[in-house]
Amino acid sequence: MPDTFDWSTKRVIVTGGAGFLGRHICDLLGDRGVADDRLFVPRRKDYDLTERDACRRLYREAFPGHNADVVIHLAAEVGGIGANLDNPGRYFYANMAMALHLIEEARADGLAQRNGTFLQTGTICAYPKFTPVPFREDEIWNGYPEETNAPYGVAKKAAWQMLDAYKLQYNMHGVYVLPVNLYGPHDNFDLHSSHVIPALIRKCIEAKDRGDDKIVCWGTGSASREFLYVDDAAEGIIRAAEVMQDPTPINLGASFEITIKDLVELIVRLTGFEGAIEWDATKPDGQPRRCLDTDRAKKLLGWQAQVGFEEGLKRTIEWFVAHQHDAEARV
Repeated sequence: MPDTFDWSTKRVIVTGGAGFLGRHICDLLGDRGVADDRLFVPRRKDYDLTERDACRRLYREAFPGHNADVVIHLAAEVGGIGANLDNPGRYFYANMAMALHLIEEARADGLAQRNGTFLQTGTICAYPKFTPVPFREDEIWNGYPEETNAPYGVAKKAAWQMLDAYKLQYNMHGVYVLPVNLYGPHDNFDLHSSHVIPALIRKCIEAKDRGDDKIVCWGTGSASREFLYVDDAAEGIIRAAEVMQDPTPINLGASFEITIKDLVELIVRLTGFEGAIEWDATKPDGQPRRCLDTDRAKKLLGWQAQVGFEEGLKRTIEWFVAHQHDAEARV
């Protein structure tokens, strides 16, 4: 951590701080020295961040009589391929509106004058469908995103451009990170709206408990993905807030890829499911390949992933088994 960055003196807003990634971020901020009364997590029932008035009120009410020094914007409306296909308009609007209003109201609240920082989490869904592997940040504009998640990806990419414009015009410190697919304890295990790892873990555990003779998986299994354990992502995001003052895009990943077929077989083995695997090729595979180049994160942040993939899967499976009866609440 840079000697000049003292979290104990900062007032920090974390949107999405009660969510999957957010709770890990907040725990780590506490370890870094952020006191409870200097950390504010807006809840959706109190602040609809797609509305400008709610964002303006957030900055006024988070720390009465004081202003925020760091805003970490994690809140998003997001899901797997099925959820993206069902909600393209909502996902574009919600994610674009939240970023648009939060960034502008941070400017109006004087964040730049206080040398404060606005960190926006992006998404690798913003990369072009046929980006050369490994994905390098300089490729992000060289094509259109994969169709099933393009509205979400474009909204997130537009937020990056807004931060870049606000740096140029207002000298507001913006930070932009691109985490690869995350997984770990406290994830969303809803079978329709979750991403692939939690969905597969739940599918395998429940099939095993019922004694099913098979599970059915979307697509052909040929697509590849990269996954980052949530604790590693939290560390990378906080490091970026500590050391960056401009929205140079930075990939956060584990620098490996695995085919969905191999992933399913690994989760089947780790969960102990003994049935067959059936593929529904009528369902889309999504983007053909995803694997990130993380050299920029190593160079600018001094950061790289620490948790091995199989170890991370074991921790995630153990957590789900312990909280299996709460699965419907993991949405």
